[in-house]
Amino acid sequence: MKHFKRFYKFCLVLLIIFLVGCTTLYICAYFSPALDIKTTGHFYIYDDKDELVYQGSSSSKWIDIEDVSPYIIDAIISVEDRKFYKHNGFDYFRIASALFNNLKSNSITQGASTISQQYIKNLYLDFDKEWSRKIEEAWLTLKLEVHYDKDEILEGYLNTINFGQGNYGIENAANYYFNKSAKDVTLEEAIILAGIPKSPSYFNPVSDLNAAIERGWVVAKAMLDNDKISESEYNNLFKTDLNIYGKRSENNLQTLMYYQDAVYDELEKIEAVPKKLIETGGLKIYTSLNLEAQTVLEQSMLNEMKDVNDLQVASVIINPNNGNVMALIGGVDYAKSQFNRAINANRQVGSTMKPLLYYAALENGMTSASTFLSEPTSFVFANNQIYSPANYNNKYGNQNITMAAAISYSDNIYAVKTHLFLGEDKLVETTKRMGIKKTLEPIPSLPLGTVEMTMIDFATAYTTLASGGYKRDLTFITRVEDLDGNVLYEKENKDNLVLNSSYVYILNEMMTSTYNSAFIDYNNPTVMSIAGKISRKYAVKTGTTGTDFYMVGYNPDMLMLVWNGYDNNNVIDNSLGNISKNIWVNTVENLLKNKEPKWYEKPDNVVGVPLNAITGISDSDGEHSNIFYFIKGSEVVSDLNSKN
Repeated sequence: MKHFKRFYKFCLVLLIIFLVGCTTLYICAYFSPALDIKTTGHFYIYDDKDELVYQGSSSSKWIDIEDVSPYIIDAIISVEDRKFYKHNGFDYFRIASALFNNLKSNSITQGASTISQQYIKNLYLDFDKEWSRKIEEAWLTLKLEVHYDKDEILEGYLNTINFGQGNYGIENAANYYFNKSAKDVTLEEAIILAGIPKSPSYFNPVSDLNAAIERGWVVAKAMLDNDKISESEYNNLFKTDLNIYGKRSENNLQTLMYYQDAVYDELEKIEAVPKKLIETGGLKIYTSLNLEAQTVLEQSMLNEMKDVNDLQVASVIINPNNGNVMALIGGVDYAKSQFNRAINANRQVGSTMKPLLYYAALENGMTSASTFLSEPTSFVFANNQIYSPANYNNKYGNQNITMAAAISYSDNIYAVKTHLFLGEDKLVETTKRMGIKKTLEPIPSLPLGTVEMTMIDFATAYTTLASGGYKRDLTFITRVEDLDGNVLYEKENKDNLVLNSSYVYILNEMMTSTYNSAFIDYNNPTVMSIAGKISRKYAVKTGTTGTDFYMVGYNPDMLMLVWNGYDNNNVIDNSLGNISKNIWVNTVENLLKNKEPKWYEKPDNVVGVPLNAITGISDSDGEHSNIFYFIKGSEVVSDLNSKN
């Protein structure tokens, strides 16, 4: 009895301490400033014309709780927090159960978050399960509960929660998935919507309708257990097909989210923007997105890829004058795959690596008319290692051909001979100078693009060529402001000349040989198939491997790269090779059709000489006559500048 009294007194003291502590916390929370739940979490993304195109981490259509269907409210509360209107922000029974299981497993494996706690997490916190973050979450939840009533909290939660496919907020989600307002959804539609937040990328009906319905049954059972639907209603659910809309009324581009993901990725790397502010939101993000370019690029891609299965695509359009990314697609359809192949996929670049090599060659004594023998060749290295590259379709000149012809035909033998003649380190050094971040190995096959890298990394080197030799950082964000208009970050355009502009000009001229009829001989220029669509001058190069097709082309106005391939690295059929070419030419020609044609100004120390396109021998009026460009003084020995 004596021990019982002591235990009783001990428990009583603990209870008093607990009550006093809770009272103190509530008093402190009550007198602390109210949380801002109307603006926190907002990310406003603007295009290059400062037009709002997306609100990325909050609702673009905040609606009152009265304008939300009771079906949605009942479904959300039943599956997420059935005691929402009864507790003060914490479900202590669920917390005790989760605490027991977490202590048992010696880690935080189970949560017991209420709607209030989830709302706080969405607005102010990341999803870290550390104990310190849980304590902060509890304090903010307490502040939320003492300053706002339940309907205000639920309204805010419904307007900011992630419903997948880039839809934040119930009104956006209802519009996107069912083409109706949140107040007009049916019971089944409400159940589907309520099931999405558990895993927005998996349970949304556009990504996987079957998974969404399976999750819907979990929501429906919770509603049944919570007496929000009858047994009869439960048994008659999903008897007919759901009509999934899956479109936006504005900026309805199925690839736009790829660009927006790239924006968020860059935002996290900008040191001038506080990380806490990125977590909590409240930012205006001004980008270089050109909606016309994004729209034309997407439409060109869809037109060319409508009859192919599983083939994927990536593409970027860049302004070479400042490095701003004007448009980007990271896959055929963001709704089906959120993996951004333009910024995350490492793929072989094929022969699009060769112009980087040929710049190094020009810089190291070779000219546009320098020749190598094009024939089947095996290269023998130390330890009798043999490397035997082959030309596409095994076509060889069996004669000395010029560097311009080697670019036109994408001759592999010429490229490897040049690479070994210069020294394998030379190309590695040149790519680094042009801005490629990936560390490349000096191997014999490097100029054939056997290395894998991301498109955005590779595009930096081509921007350097397209800009006349200036290395420029490729960026999506031009300015970041807080909601009061204070500028937190503004891009500085830096002109860092890293290449010799005269050699760049000569290289750019050589890259027009890929669609020049003067080079039609034992082989055809690599993009001759689209020459009829080309209305102005571009520097162009293709790249082909067993698993990848690349197309790169540019002029002073625009640089564009296109890639096609399979995610599983399956061998790609050669018959699909024109897809990337047509996406490129249809896009750039459409975007530039109303602009005055531009080309690079010839440097004063560069001269043009008419020579035979294939052999480099003097030829002023023959069918293969082509203008070759040289640094003044080097043209007089061009005919003799031949290597085997």
